[in-house]
Amino acid sequence: MSTLAVIAIVVVVLIVLAIVVSAARRKSRERELGHAQAEAQHDDVQHHRERADERRTEAAIAEEKAKRAKVEADLDEERAQRREEELSDRN
Repeated sequence: MSTLAVIAIVVVVLIVLAIVVSAARRKSRERELGHAQAEAQHDDVQHHRERADERRTEAAIAEEKAKRAKVEADLDEERAQRREEELSDRN
């Protein structure tokens, strides 16, 4: 073989090797990006679940406040009726 042929083969082998290494790095980066995206999506799901729980808690608190306000309104109405009865009994 001539020296020129050996040099050409070595150059081709180096180019092919560089292409393979480049493809492997690209695939590795894509895989890492895929993992990061999957993790971000899981975090997003968790965030939405936490917000849903917070909203349910807020709704339960609001419902309890509404019940308490209704009971207080009923008590105020009873007091008003008693006072009215007291006033009518005095006359």
